[in-house]
Amino acid sequence: MEKIWLEKSYPSDVPFEIDADKYPSIVAMFTKYSTQFSDKTAFINMGASITYGELAVQAQAFAAYLQQDLGLVKGDKFAIMVPNCLQYPIALFGALLAGLTVVNVNPLYTPRELEHQLKDSDTKAMLIIENFAATLEKVIDKTSVKHVIMTSLGDRLGLVKGTLVNCVVKYVKKMVPAFNLPQAVRFNKALTKGLALKLTPVELCGDDLAFLQYTGGTTGLSKGAMLTHRNMVANLQQAKGAISPLLEEGEELVVTALPLYHIFALTANCLTFFTLGGTNLLITNPRDMPNFVKELSKYPFTAITGVNTLFNGLLNTPGFSELNFSTLKMSLGGGMAVQRPVAERWQKITGTRLLEGYGLTECAPLVTISPYNLASYDGSIGVPAASTDVKIIREDGSEADIGESGEMLVKGPQVMLGYYKCKEATDDVLKDGWFATGDIAMMNDKGMFTIVDRKKDMIIVSGFNVYPNEIEEVLAMHDGVLESAAIGVPHEISGEIVKIFVVKKSDDLTEEALIKHCRENLTNYKVPKLVEFRQDLPKTNVGKILRRELR
Repeated sequence: MEKIWLEKSYPSDVPFEIDADKYPSIVAMFTKYSTQFSDKTAFINMGASITYGELAVQAQAFAAYLQQDLGLVKGDKFAIMVPNCLQYPIALFGALLAGLTVVNVNPLYTPRELEHQLKDSDTKAMLIIENFAATLEKVIDKTSVKHVIMTSLGDRLGLVKGTLVNCVVKYVKKMVPAFNLPQAVRFNKALTKGLALKLTPVELCGDDLAFLQYTGGTTGLSKGAMLTHRNMVANLQQAKGAISPLLEEGEELVVTALPLYHIFALTANCLTFFTLGGTNLLITNPRDMPNFVKELSKYPFTAITGVNTLFNGLLNTPGFSELNFSTLKMSLGGGMAVQRPVAERWQKITGTRLLEGYGLTECAPLVTISPYNLASYDGSIGVPAASTDVKIIREDGSEADIGESGEMLVKGPQVMLGYYKCKEATDDVLKDGWFATGDIAMMNDKGMFTIVDRKKDMIIVSGFNVYPNEIEEVLAMHDGVLESAAIGVPHEISGEIVKIFVVKKSDDLTEEALIKHCRENLTNYKVPKLVEFRQDLPKTNVGKILRRELR
């Protein structure tokens, strides 16, 4: 890869290199910006808000409680199992201030998944929302968890509103199954106790472990990606450098619908906008699209991040197109391929181009991003983030030519240390500092990259490679298709044939119409031979469609 191509592709006001050691830790960054923007609103959730200064006070109190009352020490693992609510940033920065390693946990985990992650990570203490405490009760005795802090959804919404929300959630909607965790301490009580305790500052450096971010659950048991403070500081500098020309310090409000326990929202929303003095509008339940749109109507939001399914869902929700988009400056998609029909419709309705970024949990996550100054969606994932090297290799390990597809390898300050307690898995993907992504990509002569597909999702029909992304993009062009997924199924003659799963937007959509549409847009061996209509498709916690489950 010749960097001269990349330099030509970079906008002149975007840095080509960043200082990965600008802050010795996330804690140093937090201290700087919580002081600088003390009076500005940091997070909003369900009408309640918290300023940077208030967040600093509450995070320090939580840290003091963890350190002085629970006796946790630097390097201990602390799990956070809550959705997007004000408790999350308080607990996140509190745990980091105490020198702990944060283990983000999906609240929707089954007992089996939760037991694996807590045991594998050696978690000693955790914060959990009571809605899912019954799950923890089933497995806690099989884990190393000694301390449980319990919270309810409305705990930081104020006395009146918080009490009302908690009553509705528990008694009206009956969203809190019975549980028995007698050792649990209430979150608000922990904060109150912490305010009376003194935090002993913990010395942190870039090599210290900030997060165990679990990944790979769609291909077997999940593994903990070890992300250091330096990894995270580097990636937030990379993300900030790529988007900051669009934004103004202290003036931004970003819609955070993706869960903060996911690496995309954690870096792109929580940490990056923190360094901009921005406000995160936390959406607790983005699946409730009508209420999501109603919430958006209340705020002059300037940025939004999401996955393709979230943008598509908003576009198909009544009332969204009538919102005021005059303040919107940036829309960023990632986590899965952005489909051209979705990107084009988004730009038409909102007036902003849907930028596409590419990343992986193992890279904290940003690897590449579309230059912000392109006129319209171009189907690429853009250029490497600052201080990031990317190369495409053939199956024999040699570097591919321009325009030739192969596996994408990444090297940069954001690449993880490895998988926690998984040396063999680490050695499989990390060699001489290069991380093997498992994604098939290509680079053009301008240094712009395009993802062809996941290596493991490739379909081989009579010796020809067929990539599901291409088929799904063609399906998205049909007005009657809401969502789709393509997989390969065994066939005695051709080895595999293409099967598609489709969620209808229009009830009169037929199999015949879909096949005809595909024949008009795909060569014969790529045309689906099997069609299955479904009410919905299996997805990860951030909305990425799980092809593996469909197989």
